[in-house]
Amino acid sequence: MTKTKRNILCIEDELHLRQDIIDELTTAGYRARGAADGRQALAMLDSERPDLILCDISMPHLDGFGFLDAVRARHPDLADVPLVFLTALHERESVIAGKLAGADDYLVKPIDYDLLLATVKARLDQVSRMDKKTERDIAALRKALSVPTAERRSGIERILDMLSFGVLIASRSKITFANQAAKDMHQAEDGLVLGGTLRVGSRVSSASLRALIETACAASARGEDYLASLCIPRRSSPQDLLLTVCSPPEPADAGPQDNLAVVFISDPARRPEVSNVILSDLFGLTPTEAEVASALAGGRRTDEIAQDLAISATTVAFHLRNLFDKTGTRRQADLIVLILTGLASIDPAQTASKRAAAP
Repeated sequence: MTKTKRNILCIEDELHLRQDIIDELTTAGYRARGAADGRQALAMLDSERPDLILCDISMPHLDGFGFLDAVRARHPDLADVPLVFLTALHERESVIAGKLAGADDYLVKPIDYDLLLATVKARLDQVSRMDKKTERDIAALRKALSVPTAERRSGIERILDMLSFGVLIASRSKITFANQAAKDMHQAEDGLVLGGTLRVGSRVSSASLRALIETACAASARGEDYLASLCIPRRSSPQDLLLTVCSPPEPADAGPQDNLAVVFISDPARRPEVSNVILSDLFGLTPTEAEVASALAGGRRTDEIAQDLAISATTVAFHLRNLFDKTGTRRQADLIVLILTGLASIDPAQTASKRAAAP
């Protein structure tokens, strides 16, 4: 079986040097393409994804620092692609500036081609190790989801109790599970009442919520995706509670009695404590993908996520497709459960440590 060649983009305004680098990379077994400056490279990124970028710093039209800023703004999906700066400026300040700008490595001209090839290989090997770790994590999560329902539910309930937003699992006639945050909201008598069924605010709001839960249960019975939201007034704050109702993924061993709905209860004034750092580690996500995944796990709709992150609905849909590809899921409900199940495998102390280390 032929191994796919890794794609390297070389951005260098000196024609002969650019061609020499491309020749060295091609001889070493890579597929290399060149760009004369940052603007030309940005145009190329609209149609292809490199595995690594070599970029000169001093270039006309758009220099290396400007190119890196533009890539971070226009192509957040390339955040995991290594970028190595090439420059004739070997002073300590230049090295520091390159690192602070977000470059992954730094090579000084005149180019030592043995060092260049070693740097390229090391950076690509690092990406491969991260990709393999992600594959192992996802495989482990798939295995966790394949265990008997009772055992799986125990692990999921444990992590649900660690979350700061409320989570309920309900059938058409009763609540089958409420996490600790939801129970705390009930105890606070702040617009949410947990009894045999879920009651909120007025009779009209409760009736609307029951209708959403029944629709989600019906969608679950058909194996379909469903997501809807409802705002509930409360006494303690002028900001309403946000309730998001969705159909859960349908387990392989589920029967008609297992048709349930999941209700997420969140406070718009507080971000859910789903660590983007943990999500990135678990699933190999870019920073923006982790933001979108965190918001989904917190019960936000895609239009609300677009507003929260100040991006277009089309961009959210793009990141959502990437999330489906990286997690092997096809529906938002499957993705949410996979995220929460993945978090269940993280030790609480480790989660707190990573959250504290996050910027």
